[in-house]
Amino acid sequence: MYQLISEQSIYQYFGDDDPEMVKEMIQIILDTNVKDLMELGEFYQAGDFVTIKKRCHKAKPSMSYIGAIKTRKTLEEIEGTLESSQPLNESLQDQLKIITAELQEFLSQIN
Repeated sequence: MYQLISEQSIYQYFGDDDPEMVKEMIQIILDTNVKDLMELGEFYQAGDFVTIKKRCHKAKPSMSYIGAIKTRKTLEEIEGTLESSQPLNESLQDQLKIITAELQEFLSQIN
């Protein structure tokens, strides 16, 4: 069982009839959205709240696709309290580590 992602949500959004396509979609989420969010610390240091907001906004649908509702809510909170959201980013970074591990485990189990 997964802590943050939902296998059921992944199959609901991407279907379960084409494992290769599911693998591709998960890999895209890892390579784009998750990677972009892991870089947010740099933008906090630079005070670039516009980029932080854009990256959080862009990643929200992907978090729904993989069933990471808690993480989606964290992204919404960051968007809503941008200039005081740095502590939320620390929580987000912890969640992203778990999501990455869980998605990689999920990928390894798809046949």
